[in-house]
Amino acid sequence: MSTYGEALKYQREINNYSQCQLAKLTGISQENISRWEAGTVYPNIDFCVKLADFYQISLDELVGRDHGRINK
Repeated sequence: MSTYGEALKYQREINNYSQCQLAKLTGISQENISRWEAGTVYPNIDFCVKLADFYQISLDELVGRDHGRINK
C-alpha cells in the first residue's frame, strides 16, 4: 500500500463494506471515512484502534505497514 487512505479503503473493500455500512457498524461518520480514504486527513489513533478492532487485525495491517521495508 502506498498511502494510509489506500490501506483503509483496501480493508473496507476486502470485508465487503460500503462506506455507509462501515459508518453504521462502527459509529464513525461516513464523511470521516471518505476523507481518510481520499487522503485529505488522517484518522487519529483512537479511530485506527476502533477500525483495527472491528476488522480484527493489527494496526500495522490496518495502515498497510510492511515490516519487511523497515531499514535499520
